[in-house]
Order: sequence, then C-alpha cells, then structure tokens
Amino acid sequence: MASSSASSSTFLPPSAPLKLSLLLYILSQQATSAFAYTWSFQSTPKQCSDFTINIAGNDGRPPYRILVIPYGASPLPNSVEARTILDVPFDGTSTSLTFKLKYPENSQFVAVVSDASGFGSGGTSVAAQVGSSDDNSCFDSTTSVQPQFFFSIEPANQIVQCVNTRLWWDPAVVQGTPNFLGVIPGGQSFAIPQGTLSNVSNQGTGFTWKANLRAGTTMILVGGDNRGNGTAGSSLNVVSAGISPDTSCLDSSSPSSTPGSPAGGSYPTGSTTPGSGSGGGSNVGAIVGGVVGGLVLLISLFLVLFFYRRRQKDRARRREKPMDLISADDDDEEHGDGPGDRRSRNDLPQFYQPEPFTVPDPTIADTDSLDGRRPLSGGTSTSFYTRSGTPDGSVALGYGAGASTQGTTTRKGAPPRMMRPVNIIQHDDAGPSYAEPPKDEEAEETIELPPAYTALKTVPAPAPSPPAPAAATTS
Repeated sequence: MASSSASSSTFLPPSAPLKLSLLLYILSQQATSAFAYTWSFQSTPKQCSDFTINIAGNDGRPPYRILVIPYGASPLPNSVEARTILDVPFDGTSTSLTFKLKYPENSQFVAVVSDASGFGSGGTSVAAQVGSSDDNSCFDSTTSVQPQFFFSIEPANQIVQCVNTRLWWDPAVVQGTPNFLGVIPGGQSFAIPQGTLSNVSNQGTGFTWKANLRAGTTMILVGGDNRGNGTAGSSLNVVSAGISPDTSCLDSSSPSSTPGSPAGGSYPTGSTTPGSGSGGGSNVGAIVGGVVGGLVLLISLFLVLFFYRRRQKDRARRREKPMDLISADDDDEEHGDGPGDRRSRNDLPQFYQPEPFTVPDPTIADTDSLDGRRPLSGGTSTSFYTRSGTPDGSVALGYGAGASTQGTTTRKGAPPRMMRPVNIIQHDDAGPSYAEPPKDEEAEETIELPPAYTALKTVPAPAPSPPAPAAATTS
C-alpha cells in the first residue's frame, strides 16, 4: 500500500503533498486525543482525610496539577463556607499525588487535572460527594473564608450565549495580571482568553469576553492572579439563551459537557443542585410537589367557578321573583301557636292592633251618641276603650261610659271621659266642568290655604256638679 502510494504520487498535482501532510497531521492529532492520559481517584473522598490521585497514560506532559473547586452550598450550620479552592501541583514528573481534603462531610467539589500542554487537558470530574470521618480539625466551622480579591461580571450574575460579558476587578488588590478559567462539570474546561484591558468608571479594570457556550451549560467561573488559580474565588453560572438567541459564535469546538464517562473514574457523587446544602436525594419530592400543586390549583379553580355560577343563579332568581309591597314577609307561613293559627309576622300584639273608625251615615239620625259625644267605633264591646283584659284595665284609666254590659266596674269618683265634638265634612265630586269664560274676561282665581290652627282654644273642663242635699228626715 505504501509502494502504490509512492508510485501514484508522481501523478499528483503540486498541491497534493501539502494536503496529504495536513491529513496525516489531523489523523495523528485524533490518535493522540484518543489515547490521551487519564486520571482517577484512588480512594473515596472523606472529610479531613488523605486523598490520592493517579495519572495513567504516557502521552501527558508533566508537571501535572489538580484544581479542586467547591460546588454547591455549604452543609455547615448557618451556611458557613469553610471551603477554599485548592490548586495543588504534582511533584516534578510524578504521576501520583496525595493531599488532605479540607472539606466538610456532605459537601461537594469538582476537580480538574491539567498538564504542561494547557488547562483542563486531563478532563473535569462531575460533582463528587465528601464522605464522613472522625476528624474535623482541618477547617473552622464557625468562620467563613474569603478570597484574596474579588471579581465581577457585567451583565451582573448572568452569562448569555454569544453575548459579550465584561469581567472586571479592582487593580489595587491584584498581584500581576488576573486570569480566568471556565470549568464545566463533567465537560471541557478551558482558559478564558483575555482581551484588551480597559477602565470603566464605577467598575474598574477589565476586558470583554464573548461566551461561546451553548445555553443551559453549567459553568464555574474561577478567577486568579500570580498567587495561583482560585485566589479570587469562583461563581456558579448557567448560560442563558437571552431574549433573542444568537448562535453565530457556536461551532463544533465550543466547550460543552463531554458525552460518556466523566473524568476521575468511579467515586461517590451527590445529586444536589447548585446552591442547595443537602446531600443526596432524588427528584421524587419535586415531582410530588408539582403534582400536589397542580391538584390544588385545579380544585381552587373549580371552587371559584362553582361559587360564581351559584351567585349568578341567585341573582337571576331574585330578578325573576315578583316584589310584594303589601306583604313584605311570607304571610302564608304559620306563625301562631298551632296549625290553625295563621298570623302574619307583621301583626301587632292583641292590645296594640288598630281598629277602623266607622263613620256613620250623616243622613241617619245618630241614636248611639251619648250627650253629644262621638260614638265608639264598632260598638262599645269591641272598642279600645272598653276592651276587656287590657294590661292597664280600660276602666282603671277612666275610659268607658259608666258600667258596661261586660260587668266591669268603674273606679269610684272617676267621671266618664268626655269626647270632643268632631265635625265630619264629606266632599262631593266636582261634577261637570263649567264653560271657560271669554278670553277678554279674566277668570276668577281661587286660592286654598291650609288651616293655621291659631284660633284653637282649650275648652275648660266642666266643673263637677255639687252633691245633692240630703233628704230631711222626720222623727
């Protein structure tokens, strides 16, 4: 096959050797990538315990180093953050490293291994879980640690796909030139290229970087300076698509999560989401919560619709029901002492019920009047003044005309109540209208005025008649 290639090369155009060399270089690079060095945890990560990492493969370029970054919230009480970023180098050309993991139990971390060829060349692990141990002397659980300097991003707290992001810091607290790393758990970590430095008021010194990351990618942004990687701390971000997604900066080489097994070998992992402090668990709670919330929402909507329809029906029923101005209450209902007693709710008590006044016919001689007094309506047996059984006693009040037919007795010395005379005027119909007077004559005008009640005088009560003289007796 080699000879045929050599013999056929004489027939290739002048540019063929260059293309062939490029093809061979690409194949060699792919072969190198396929057999790149690997690394793995040799022991389970435990709190304040020795932690060993081994490098496998001969194609790595020492010296190696590992960057261990805290991931997620701190499990310590009051959310005390006792974890720091660990940037630990291997000794010389060694392929094994042992160091003490100064992280508390139930916390998580992400590890990145690099060699002399560049940052992240060995791959990045997913979030690993720290196990428990009896030693807790490697950290202070009451005091939170602080980075040696701080950095910020603009827009604040967000990284948008294919949108410029400004990274800036205070140059007064930085040693040398800051460097920034992008760490993708279980994916391709990379060094962020530094652009032209500029000073912006109210921000400080910084540069602009276009995030060539796909939306939804979880990235830890790590800052450092000449004192080492991670001296500025880290921030956890999820790349967003933005209002108008732009994909112009994306290609096959854009950093992303690597399919397949992540770097680091086999180790315990936690399923906590970024920012949560509890270790382990699953999505069952979230699923149950979503189902329960959906059911509560449906029930609430059903109850609101039910009561709304019910209220509408009540309003329609009220509009259709005729209004009885005479009987405001339901007089058809029984409100008496028994089935046969059908009294209205508006009925007054027995002694307070009004009685109609019967007007006698003026054309008939008044035979019931007594001494010019007004006759009692309805007869004396049913009149208010002679009604038997009143609370105060009709006779006791002096109402009535002497001894009645009911057998009641009058109070001694109480004169009968005098009734004032009443004139009753009955108006007749106006009759036919009179002819209108001629237009040249002025019609008479009649003005009716109500009585002024100024000529009323109090009629003095008649003096009692003297007692009759005693009859003379003869002996």
